Order: sequence, then structure tokens, then C-alpha cells
Amino acid sequence: MKTLLLVRHAKSDWGDPALDDFDRPLNHRGKKDAPEMGQRLIEKKIPIDLFIASPAKRAAKTAKEIAKAYGYPKEEIVFDKELYLAATDTFFSIIESIKDKFSHLAVFSHNFGITDFANMLTDARIDNIPTCGVFAVKIDTDSWKGFKEAKKEFWFFDYPKNIS
Repeated sequence: MKTLLLVRHAKSDWGDPALDDFDRPLNHRGKKDAPEMGQRLIEKKIPIDLFIASPAKRAAKTAKEIAKAYGYPKEEIVFDKELYLAATDTFFSIIESIKDKFSHLAVFSHNFGITDFANMLTDARIDNIPTCGVFAVKIDTDSWKGFKEAKKEFWFFDYPKNIS
């Protein structure tokens, strides 16, 4: 059994219209939401043993903040440029390349790709993964290479404004 958390980056700052999209940082709310979501995942006892993120500033910072909550070394986060505005096939390719020693994967990326990908995995449907939202699935496989064909089960969906 493997688990996958799809995490959309936290809220970004649009204050500088000249700034390239890739370089947009988190805004005040994003800087607050990312560590809070990390803490929420820990309180739910959600395991993560590998963090993979888009290197875009807002996604990288979100991954670093959640990793920090877990005590996961930020230098061990894997940054993959293919996750920046990734299409669904890219998500499959990246996940299927993961070493099997990792069982609990968190992937940090962007919309619209991350929501489209989440909706392909199970019967659970969502209109939008909001900023810093987490869509989680359990995968009935021992190998990430079999991810695409493996039976997947919706686990949970959470986001900062969700009141449990």
C-alpha cells in the first residue's frame, strides 16, 4: 500500500505585475496557511516520507513549510521542473519513477493540472483544489511503477478554510 498527497501551492502574491509567474512568492495568507496545513496533517497522523515539488517559488516555499512542520530536511526535498504547470501525463511519469522504498509521497504543484490529475485518480470529484489544499489517495500497489494501473481509493480532501 502506498499513499499520495497532491498539494497545491499556498496563496501567492500578485503585487508585482512585472514579476515572472515562476518567481511569484507566497502572500501573507500563504505564509500562514502552509505551516498550518503541515501541522494539520501531522495532527491527523498523515505520514510523508518523500516531498517532491515544482521549483516555482510559491510551490517550493509551500513544500519547505510543510516539510519543516514534519522535521523533514528541506535539502532532501526533490524539486522537479516538470511539475511547474504540469499536465496529467507528467504527474503519472514523475510518480511512476519514484523508488519503491518511499511509501508516502507528497507532490506540490499548480492548478489546473493538479486538480485535473486528482480527478483522474478516483471516483471522487472536486471542482478545484484551493491554494494549499491537499487531495489524498491510497494506492493498492507495492511499486510506484504500477501506479497508473493500480487501484486507487480516495482518502481525504482538506484545505485551509475547511472547518473540520
